Amino acid sequence: MPIALRTSILCALLSLSLSSSAQQKPSPFVKQDAPVLVLDHVRLIDGTGAAPQEDMRVIIAAGKISAVSAANANAAYPPDAKVLDMTGKTILPGLVGMHEHLFYPTPRRPAGGAYFYGEAVDSAPRLYLAGGVTTARTGGSVDAYTDLELKRAIDAGEMPGPKLDVTGPYLEGAGKFAIQMHQLAGPEDAARLVDYWAGEGVTSFKAYNYLTPQELKAAIDHAHAHGLKITGHLCSIGFREAAALGIDNLEHGISEDTEFSPGKKLGVCPSRDALRASVENLDVAGPEVQAMIRDLVAHHVAITSTLAIIETFATNRPPMERENAALRSLTLEAANEYLVRRAVIAQRGGEDKLFATEMRFERAFVTAGGLLMAGCDPTGYGGVVPGFGDQRNIELLVETGFTPVQAIQIATLNGAKYMGKDAIIGSISPGKAADIVVLGGNPAEKIENIERVELVFKDGVGYDPVALIQSVSGLVGLR
Repeated sequence: MPIALRTSILCALLSLSLSSSAQQKPSPFVKQDAPVLVLDHVRLIDGTGAAPQEDMRVIIAAGKISAVSAANANAAYPPDAKVLDMTGKTILPGLVGMHEHLFYPTPRRPAGGAYFYGEAVDSAPRLYLAGGVTTARTGGSVDAYTDLELKRAIDAGEMPGPKLDVTGPYLEGAGKFAIQMHQLAGPEDAARLVDYWAGEGVTSFKAYNYLTPQELKAAIDHAHAHGLKITGHLCSIGFREAAALGIDNLEHGISEDTEFSPGKKLGVCPSRDALRASVENLDVAGPEVQAMIRDLVAHHVAITSTLAIIETFATNRPPMERENAALRSLTLEAANEYLVRRAVIAQRGGEDKLFATEMRFERAFVTAGGLLMAGCDPTGYGGVVPGFGDQRNIELLVETGFTPVQAIQIATLNGAKYMGKDAIIGSISPGKAADIVVLGGNPAEKIENIERVELVFKDGVGYDPVALIQSVSGLVGLR
């Protein structure tokens, strides 16, 4: 046999052997994976807002929840089931994060340099999953093709991460602040962009600060024509105007509603200082704000709570003991820049009144019948990290006045309802995907126990949060 041919055959066999070994090699992030699993003697918070149920049994088969019942010692386990005794542990549905990102602020921006965000291709998906987020809507993209490829890789089992609802590139008008954002040239451009990215596979859209009412209307109409929803972090357009135009969702809450700014001009974004001053002094119980809330509810416009990011602009918040775990995931440069900016805010005084007003607004919105969802928005100046921020947002909802089970419902089932996926995710009940978070404590007694994640099931596969976090320690802000 010729040497060249023999070498070619040997290389092909070696490649096949390596490929086979790679396929057979177990994932270092998977802790539990069996055809049938029984979570026995567990405390159940089902995501519906109902009180916790003690000493329960949940059976997982073929990636779905097949049964939920009391842990009856006389009831036989399914044949060949792997039984996990979870006495003292609590389970809740996988979090449905509704304002997440797959990018993160990059450090070392020089004087006069451009705002630029790096894709967190490895750290973000792993940290979301480790934090209990099993479904994530990306609330705006700076690299939609990368986000779509990440979704494909995660769905194919090539990478760990949550199920992704990929939002298209930001729909932004003239006046953008980030170099990676396209500036719309008019309504036709907005329509073209929506049509193109819907064809590429994105499943939602986000309008941003400076687009015109005409551009927003075109984007909404074309998104709806594709059966897709559109949310907005708006400035040039107030909440009631956006609701009348047909928007489905608004991000951050009243802290970004400019309609109450004195002298607000149609289609023009007021300054941040003007917005801050107008919101800080708003009476949430007053007739103007209550009328706005009723209008949003009547138009079925959901609000996404992002208290975790808003908190970072308040003074000395969050407490540093709540930040230590997240800080370890940052690069040294990113951690340093965050701490310096935090110190500057503490010295000059933060947006404490705005933060308090936002908390009151979210309670009032839910009281009026509005659909409130949650997401962590890991942007700003780097003070919020994927996964950790989602847990913090739930803690802040409790600080706002919601009960722990209500806060968990906001972060799980409510997002599933908005996405039209509540028949398959968002709560723990038979027939739904086995997306389940296992906690080492009871968050109904102490909400900080939401951070004690021991296991995260996605479609019945149990991932190790410690391994996921350690694998990207020191990488956030880099990749």
